[in-house]
Amino acid sequence: MSKQQPTILVVNDDGITAPGIKALMETVQQLGRVVVVAPDSPQSGMGHAITIGKPLRLDRVELYDGVEMYKCSGTPVDCVKLAVNRIFRGKKPDLCVSGINHGLNNSINVLYSGTMSAAVEGAIEGIPSIGFSLDDYTLQANFKPCLQYVRQIAEQVLQRGLPSGTLLNVNFPAGDNLKGIKVCRQAHGKWAEEFDERMDPHKRPYYWLTGEFQLNDQGQDTDVWALDNNYASVVPVQFDMTAHHAISVLNSWGL
Repeated sequence: MSKQQPTILVVNDDGITAPGIKALMETVQQLGRVVVVAPDSPQSGMGHAITIGKPLRLDRVELYDGVEMYKCSGTPVDCVKLAVNRIFRGKKPDLCVSGINHGLNNSINVLYSGTMSAAVEGAIEGIPSIGFSLDDYTLQANFKPCLQYVRQIAEQVLQRGLPSGTLLNVNFPAGDNLKGIKVCRQAHGKWAEEFDERMDPHKRPYYWLTGEFQLNDQGQDTDVWALDNNYASVVPVQFDMTAHHAISVLNSWGL
């Protein structure tokens, strides 16, 4: 950690008034100066979407005493981009933390998650970044059991940094029986979606996304296994999506 107090950008996808971002903000305030930039409304499932073709609003708000906070009309990724370009004006923060999300972002969910995409954007900007999620969707979610680990992980990243091009995806099981932390890999799984067809009052069909998660991975080194066994899962994530193992295969095609 630098001699000067580190600056920490706090973002999320559940919106600026979500209990999870309050818990995260209050925890990392113990480690440095906090600036909060979050969507003005929930943006779950937005992935790495950005706003193009319409204006963005960024307004200072006073929700908590002594905390510099802004609400943004855009996506979680917009929040990070605006923070870097307009609030920090090129002097990047020492750490970007996203969450604490209401609901898990393990396995394939990392691709859809606004929480994790905000952290990915931080990493793209060269900022050490972490996404935090808890397996509880309710507004009454109990974040207390995981906060010591949030602080521990954030403090380690501030002190040690992260390997180039990587960030951390951290997920917590719900409940008071958290055993500790497991560094692991992303489980192989997918969503088997269904679309429930319904009729509006004008007799026009509309569709409601449903489905279930299908796990195709019984490994005991995965985030799903860790969470099922009451451990926090920590998965190092990279935004370079190159399938390096396939390059030699494509070269063999003689393209």
